[in-house]
Amino acid sequence: MKKIFFLFLQLFTFFNLSAQQIENVFIVSDNQTKSVSAWMREGIVYVSISELAEALSINYFENDQTGKVELKSNYFLLKSTPRSPFIVVTPRSSGTPKVFQLPTSTYLRGNKTFIPLLFTLSPLEIIVERELKFEKPNRLIVGKKITSPLEDKKWMYDIPDLPPTTGYDITGISITEKVNGTLIRVHSKSVIPSYYSSFENDELTIIFRKVNADIQKTSREGFSSLIKKIETRNVGADVEFKFKVGSEYSTSEVMNVPESNDVIITIHNKVFSKSDQNKKNIDKWNFDVVVIDPGHGGKDPGAVGVSNEREKDITLAIALKVGELLKKEMPDVKVVYTRKDDTFVDLYKRGKIANENNGKLFISIHCNSTKKKPTDVSGAEVYLLRPGRTQEAIEIAETENSVIKYEENPEKYEKLTDENFILVSMAHSAYMKYSEKFAELLHKDFDLNLKIKSRGVKQAGFYVLVGASMPSVLIETGFLSNKEEAKFLKSTAGQEQIARSIYSSIKSYRKYYEEAMDAEL
Repeated sequence: MKKIFFLFLQLFTFFNLSAQQIENVFIVSDNQTKSVSAWMREGIVYVSISELAEALSINYFENDQTGKVELKSNYFLLKSTPRSPFIVVTPRSSGTPKVFQLPTSTYLRGNKTFIPLLFTLSPLEIIVERELKFEKPNRLIVGKKITSPLEDKKWMYDIPDLPPTTGYDITGISITEKVNGTLIRVHSKSVIPSYYSSFENDELTIIFRKVNADIQKTSREGFSSLIKKIETRNVGADVEFKFKVGSEYSTSEVMNVPESNDVIITIHNKVFSKSDQNKKNIDKWNFDVVVIDPGHGGKDPGAVGVSNEREKDITLAIALKVGELLKKEMPDVKVVYTRKDDTFVDLYKRGKIANENNGKLFISIHCNSTKKKPTDVSGAEVYLLRPGRTQEAIEIAETENSVIKYEENPEKYEKLTDENFILVSMAHSAYMKYSEKFAELLHKDFDLNLKIKSRGVKQAGFYVLVGASMPSVLIETGFLSNKEEAKFLKSTAGQEQIARSIYSSIKSYRKYYEEAMDAEL
């Protein structure tokens, strides 16, 4: 299995400095008591993972510059990264990692990584090989030894071996519970050429075309409040999956697994919905900040057009025009730019800027191009953050992501075409329905009011969208490799027309967003 993509996810959540120091957490083990540094944020106790390793007599390595910590036991390795909601545990025997998704991120304070203790007990037990129990307010009890950890932890593996070969195309399913949903891997011996999905009356239906399934090995019943039942049946040349879901259901999606015939179904819950938040924090959901990201800049010109038009100049001009419209028409909404002039900004810093300003919508503006110039290819596109489903989308993402060659530390990024991009998609699921809505509004406005035709809403793995923990889209405003379109994009009139469409979509989206927020109260 490919290396788990988790490092880049440190960009998702950036803690504020509101944490308060509390008395140390005491580690009670074998009639001995040791203490470790602790902080509390929003009622959650965080402890220094390196100090905890010392108190538990676990070997560890800590990177003083990055804050990354790796714990080592006889059987497993545990890795923690600052500002990441993921803990990764890897068995030494197989090298196949297991990702634990936490309901909140770790954070960095004084070059030390602090982990949310209560939510990290399961992966810590694997490393310590002892039962752990946290007793509020500040005691961690180390219990009896867990025998034969390799045997006891068979459940660790996200994706078990394929079921025995049968005469069916789909031979079985594997189910993994996550904090914000359930991941179902459909094992298939044959390529699944297409699928259809629908949702009605608490029932999600997914039909896979031109394959059949082993019904006994793909049906399930009564295993979670999110998915109450899975029923499958072969209908002619197709197979139908029916998921009976509970009130926690939010969204779902289907993805192909690269270099495999398997398919992943992700069913998301409402763990991060507004209704789960304390009412006293309701103000943070107000639509009060829009973050505008002009693509490229500085030493990175972006795409260069047929008459030497530079993407970085056009995206900045459009971004500034959108901002001016917002300031004039929505004075109560703060406009944040990731850059306001011809400067270079690392991709991960763009998402960081958005998060630190509590953005409610992130819009990254770009221009498209083809390798061959000039070209007849034309049109604007709106992209969502998901694995690219067409070669064209993958190539566009690779082009936009190639900006990392200008950065000082490009190694921090990993290929989003990896199978484990699924983790990114699930972490963004809380915002996806809003991203989809804004993308839909943009597409319609472009189609009605823009001289450049709209090529629709698509999806691809853009690094710049990964870091923004909010509804977000990337806009390809047109093709600089097309003579007429390049001329339009470079013109003041063209830029104003595009800016007006983006503003109009923001205005419509704000109405939808505020109504949705009111409905969740």
